[in-house]
Amino acid sequence: MRRALPVVLVVAAVASGACASRSAVRELRADVDQLAKSSTALQAEQLTASARAEALKAEVRTLATQVSTLDARVADAREQVARLDGRLAAAERAARDADAKLDAIQVSVAKIEAGLTARPATPAPPSRENAAPPRSGTSAEQAYAAALAMFRAREHGQAVLDFLDFLARHPKHALAPAAQYWIGEAYFLQRDYRQAIVEFQKVLEHGLTNPKVPDALLRAGMAWQQLRDVKRARDLWRRVARDYPKSGAAQKAQTLLAGKPPDSTRR
Repeated sequence: MRRALPVVLVVAAVASGACASRSAVRELRADVDQLAKSSTALQAEQLTASARAEALKAEVRTLATQVSTLDARVADAREQVARLDGRLAAAERAARDADAKLDAIQVSVAKIEAGLTARPATPAPPSRENAAPPRSGTSAEQAYAAALAMFRAREHGQAVLDFLDFLARHPKHALAPAAQYWIGEAYFLQRDYRQAIVEFQKVLEHGLTNPKVPDALLRAGMAWQQLRDVKRARDLWRRVARDYPKSGAAQKAQTLLAGKPPDSTRR
């Protein structure tokens, strides 16, 4: 009986160890299964994250393409604006040159008319003592031509002074309205739009029928436009179109009222 007891104890110990091993194995298997599930879930999340990352990359590439396209369009638009600005500036220069040439022709005609008026029927050789002084008409025309030459040379400040001197000396001369107009134009080109408006308005003081009135009103309206006073600008353009419908300024006024830039700013 005593010999059997150790054997029983050994068997019991082995059986107990076997039970413990099975329990540990089950726990390990459970842990492995849990880890496997966690790994599967992590892999699924990783795949989802990768898919989202690829989608975001695709969106970024699309946006980059769109930005590049927009940049190209903006650059193209800037080039077009620059070309239009250049064409407009060239048209304005050509218009001013054409007007200046027209005024020069008027000066020449005025000189001829002054010479014909002053010429006697039977001219007598003048004596040195009684020689006639230079005709004031010719002097006025020369002064006007000199001031206009300054304007054409883009010496606008000096041109203003010369035209003011012309007006002070010859306020009733036929070229006085044109001289006053060019003063306003000189200020306009110097971007002193408020003073340009004042000077253009003075053209009207020489009579509403003088040929420079429509152009002065048109340019005064354009000066108001530069000052962002659209109402006053449009009021003046309507006045030009209404009161001087046959003038070249009227056509430009209609174009401006329609919201389109005129072909040129030739007065």
